[in-house]
Order: sequence, then C-alpha cells, then structure tokens
Amino acid sequence: MQLHAVIWEEEGIYIIREVFTGITTQGETIEEAIENLKEAVELYLEEFPELREELEKVKFVGDFNVEVAKALG
Repeated sequence: MQLHAVIWEEEGIYIIREVFTGITTQGETIEEAIENLKEAVELYLEEFPELREELEKVKFVGDFNVEVAKALG
C-alpha cells in the first residue's frame, strides 16, 4: 500500500503527515521521520483494520501547491 505524506522542517525537526489518515509524526532526519510514520500508520491500521481496505482503494493522482492570500489585520 502506498500512501501520500507531506513533510516540512520546523526548528530543526522534520514533521511528516500522512494525508488520508492525518497521522503525524517527526524525526531528526527525513529518513527517521519517514520510518516513524511507517510505524505509526501500521499501528493505526492494526487498531482499525477496516480502514486498510479503504486506503487500498485510494488512487493517488498528484499534488500541487496552493498559495493563499495573506490575512489582513
């Protein structure tokens, strides 16, 4: 199963979030963050096995960046 995740850096730590489940974790390196996410998703899917079937049906098409105007205030 392949899932889609986004990763960003905050204060020297890499934060990673899986898009469909919302599972979020972190690591000191990108590789560590990815491994932590894999483990977290597996644990989550053990708890909710019916979700695995639903996630296997998801067809990832692509991603893109969306710029949002700065809030005035």
